[in-house]
Amino acid sequence: MSPIPSPLQETDWDSVLQFVQEPLDLDFVPKQVSQKAQPLQIPTPPQSHDGSPVVDDGEEGTVVSISTTFYPGAQLSALQPDVILLSADGVFFYVHSSTLLAASDNGFGGHLPHPSPMSPTTKDLGPFFSLPDQSAVLNVILHTAYDKSCTHYSPQFPILVAAVNRLSSYGITPKSRIQPSTPLYNVLLSYAPLFPLELYSLAAAYDLYDLAVATSSHLLSFPLFHITDEMAERIGPVYLKKLFFLHFGRSDALKRVLLPPPQPHPPTPWCDFTEQKKLTRAWALASAYLAWDARPDLSTSTMESALRPLAEHLTCEQCQATLRDRIKNLIVQWSVVKRTI
Repeated sequence: MSPIPSPLQETDWDSVLQFVQEPLDLDFVPKQVSQKAQPLQIPTPPQSHDGSPVVDDGEEGTVVSISTTFYPGAQLSALQPDVILLSADGVFFYVHSSTLLAASDNGFGGHLPHPSPMSPTTKDLGPFFSLPDQSAVLNVILHTAYDKSCTHYSPQFPILVAAVNRLSSYGITPKSRIQPSTPLYNVLLSYAPLFPLELYSLAAAYDLYDLAVATSSHLLSFPLFHITDEMAERIGPVYLKKLFFLHFGRSDALKRVLLPPPQPHPPTPWCDFTEQKKLTRAWALASAYLAWDARPDLSTSTMESALRPLAEHLTCEQCQATLRDRIKNLIVQWSVVKRTI
């Protein structure tokens, strides 16, 4: 059985620092130290850090996983990284204290600034912090602090939610970093069709109005009675009222635009007012069928499929024309009804 490597000692840190000082080779592949002892690699999240550069200590067989974005040779700033962060699952992130301090109002959770900078001449690791977050979550947080997109990592929605919930712990205000056109806003909004209520509740919890507005259109088909007490508490009274008013407002608007029947045309010898009342009664029945359910997500195609067959029972061409005009006007009116909070 291969021996399990012991925790990193002082000599191990010297080896790691020596790697940091030397040029980074992204194509570097860990080498086998011997046939008797194989290196034990610290597991890393396959989606966020697959293919991370590694440091192989030939003497101890220690493998160090480093972020593929925040590594020593990354061109993220004109300055060299001066802070090292270690995630809970053992992934190193080399970052800039100036960037983190500019994004944070509490010294990045009280970790910055650090009194002594990294000193390669003395082989001192300098500012080094172990954080409680998993690498996938910390990766999103750091991308947010650097105002860079993490879309290429394809972070899952729970990871994004966890990262947003942790931003305030590091002094980063979610409302200032999740705005239209910002990277985190765009990647969160991409999940609106899949997790509309969860995303809406997240936006409501941090008063992210623009994100809540964009997400609310995906909740038109959501039955409001499915909202649990816990979800309602998280959404809060303000945004919950907005969501209810959106549903009720569209239902009322649907009834209003459906109510007026087609306008009668001047009487003719073959179609007088009495004959035209047949169209009025048929419209009333068809519109009542649509208004009975009054779903806020009712589509215009459903309207047309319910109302256009009325023309099949009309012999007067003028009545058919007025029916077509009424349906066209109805679709236009319904399409301009507000679809968001």
